Amino acid sequence: MIFTNLILAHLLGDFLLQPTSWVLAKEKKKSASIYLYLHVLVHTLLTFIFLWDLNLWWIALIIGVTHFLIDAAKLHFQTAKTKRNWFFIDQLLHLLVIAGISVFYFPYFTWSDVLNQEHLKIFTALIFLTVPSSIFIKTLISLWTPVIVEHSKIQTESLVNAGKYIGILERLLVFVFILVNHWEGVGFMIAAKSVFRFSDLAEAKQRKLTEYVLIGTLLSFGIAVLTGIFVKI
Repeated sequence: MIFTNLILAHLLGDFLLQPTSWVLAKEKKKSASIYLYLHVLVHTLLTFIFLWDLNLWWIALIIGVTHFLIDAAKLHFQTAKTKRNWFFIDQLLHLLVIAGISVFYFPYFTWSDVLNQEHLKIFTALIFLTVPSSIFIKTLISLWTPVIVEHSKIQTESLVNAGKYIGILERLLVFVFILVNHWEGVGFMIAAKSVFRFSDLAEAKQRKLTEYVLIGTLLSFGIAVLTGIFVKI
């Protein structure tokens, strides 16, 4: 398949070979900026180079045209508030184009190659380890939710929903470590979280809060470990 070649060309063109000055100029002048067209030209040439087959010129042409249309749409529709959302929309659309071309070029590809039982089991586990696990853990330990003492030495302000996303990321990482048979990575995750998290809790001098976080952490790691073991059975 040519998917890897096209992804490599995209990563080089969109990130390594696109200076910040080009990005700023495009955002200022939008479709009137010459750097938009230079950027598209870079992508087209990189696609030619990494495919290394003149018979596939049409793929480079499609990549160039669709890249221009997607980038132009992002530049015209994004605002200061939606800039982050448009970045991900932009990358997703580019990825879909690359995936579509790869599937078309490789006619022997079937959905059964992706949607087999093993892959579905892994996908289900990944979904379970995100929001469902967070809700399960939060509900399970809600009886012990401690009251934060305002005069505590610890800084209690934090990013919105940071704890939930940290838990999701740690469970996904633990799951991946188990799937690839690198259990030492799980130990590293526990040690790293202990250093950064429990040192702050020790300064807070709130035993209930420390125990609450410890229970939640052990549950989070435990769920990820059990899920990984179940998937590998």
